[in-house]
Amino acid sequence: MKRKHTHVMGNALMVLGLVVMIFGVGYSVLNQMPQLQLPQFMVHGAIFSIFIGALLWLVGARISGREKIADRYYWVRHCGDKRCRQGNRQH
Repeated sequence: MKRKHTHVMGNALMVLGLVVMIFGVGYSVLNQMPQLQLPQFMVHGAIFSIFIGALLWLVGARISGREKIADRYYWVRHCGDKRCRQGNRQH
C-alpha cells in the first residue's frame, strides 16, 4: 500500500474505534436509567465494545504510523542520547 493509503486507513480505523468506544460508554451509562427500559442483555456487549473500540484505535495508530513517533520520543527521552536525558529529576 502507498503511504497515503495507509494513513487514510489508519485514521479511519482510529475514528471507527473512537465511535465504537463512545457508543459503548453511552449505552452503558444510558442503561443505568430505569425510565429508558433498555434491554439488560446488551450491557455486556456494550462493555465489550469499549475494548473492541480501543483495539481498533490501537490498530489504526499502528497502521498510520502514529505509534512510532511516541515510542521514539519515549526512548530518546529516557534511554537514548545523554544530552536528551533530564538527569535524576522526577516528573
